[in-house]
Amino acid sequence: MNTILLILLCVFEAAFAFTAISRKADKKGWQTGRLICNAGQLGLFLIMLIAPGIDMSFRFMGLFILLLLRIIIAFISWMITKNKEDKPKHPAAMIISALLSAVLISGSMIPSFIISDYSGLPVSGAYDIAEANAILIDENRTEAFESDGSKREVPVYFFYPANAAEGEKFPLVIFSHGAFGYNQSNYSTYAELASNGYVVISTEHPYHSLFTTDTNGNTIIADPTFLNDVMSINAENVSEETAYEHSSKWFKLRAEDINFAIDSIKSAAGEDALPEYWYSQQSGDIITALAMTDTDKIGVMGHSLGGAASVSVGRTRNDISAVIDLDGTMLSEVTGVENERDIVNDEPYTTPLLSFDNEEHHFASEEARETGVPYANNTVHDNAVCGYRTYIVGTGHMNFTDLPMFAPPLAKMLGTGSIAPEECMLTVNRITLEFFDSFLKGKGEFSVPEQIEIS
Repeated sequence: MNTILLILLCVFEAAFAFTAISRKADKKGWQTGRLICNAGQLGLFLIMLIAPGIDMSFRFMGLFILLLLRIIIAFISWMITKNKEDKPKHPAAMIISALLSAVLISGSMIPSFIISDYSGLPVSGAYDIAEANAILIDENRTEAFESDGSKREVPVYFFYPANAAEGEKFPLVIFSHGAFGYNQSNYSTYAELASNGYVVISTEHPYHSLFTTDTNGNTIIADPTFLNDVMSINAENVSEETAYEHSSKWFKLRAEDINFAIDSIKSAAGEDALPEYWYSQQSGDIITALAMTDTDKIGVMGHSLGGAASVSVGRTRNDISAVIDLDGTMLSEVTGVENERDIVNDEPYTTPLLSFDNEEHHFASEEARETGVPYANNTVHDNAVCGYRTYIVGTGHMNFTDLPMFAPPLAKMLGTGSIAPEECMLTVNRITLEFFDSFLKGKGEFSVPEQIEIS
């Protein structure tokens, strides 16, 4: 529908310019026609709001503001010229004005073509979902990305059962996004878990996240150096030593963020007030969520870099009962490099672990096994006491997030497969729930096929 809206708005411009030129409109006539045209375009947009896919969200807010400003400007211009002497309006100026208007309208509608009207996937649980957020301030860590001595801040986003009975307790699941991800990257997963009786906390990693907000209300974007290092490693044009040097810093930072979040939640759960290092304008909701959190049953999971960081946390903490890695290469398990070959931790991995691979990663790991090349995911699962591993046919890296449904063009650029995004995430979320139900709630025996093909 956004394409139809754009075409209709441009038709307005073309019809207005054609009519004005054919009538040899003077400046007064042109300004009157411009005011009518702009009013008609705004009216068309308001009428189109009843159509599916057209709304007043961020996707169309730029267009709405543009159309509103154009009416105001056209009205002011009309008031200025209505009492002035008639002067001819050159046809070339009319054409340029119409073309410029079409360009401005098209530019304001770019978000509607990049971002879809995705509002989440269906959930299977009986609980309604409540949300709240806070920022945790780690007084023991100085922010490495700043030079002002400020402390590390870790935003946390809660998704929890809204209609829970008094005294009900639910397992805790911590989620870590991938490089340049953000707190909503796997909203459908959070919603599915929360609707089935889990307290889910999506942690953001400032300067690794596409954007986040600090306690001063400032927007923090991804660090350019981090962006460049990730891109260079993914392009495979750096040595193993350099890749290890970069990734070990990333995983140290993320593990510290996740550990700080878990420790903060455990210490605040059941308290009547939030500690001072919790910054939130929703403290009442946070206290409610913490009160229903069973901190004796904790799972960690994440996508990509966040999945690998979750594996690291699952190895080092004894209070983690289950770990899920969504298509993350477990570079966190690399302990060094020798002769351009990774040295991978081969000690038993004792925490129950589930890994999802995209199709390319699956075949890359199989090739590594056949050629004897060290590959962290293979080593970890070979030494896992309770490990499960599967890959989904037709998937790309971003198919394990909601991005292909939220911003299809961007997801395609970053890597998606041929699989239907909705069906893929419904499957991932179902298996994720089954895994956590088994190891955090003790419900049934978990199993998953090595290969999943979704028709």
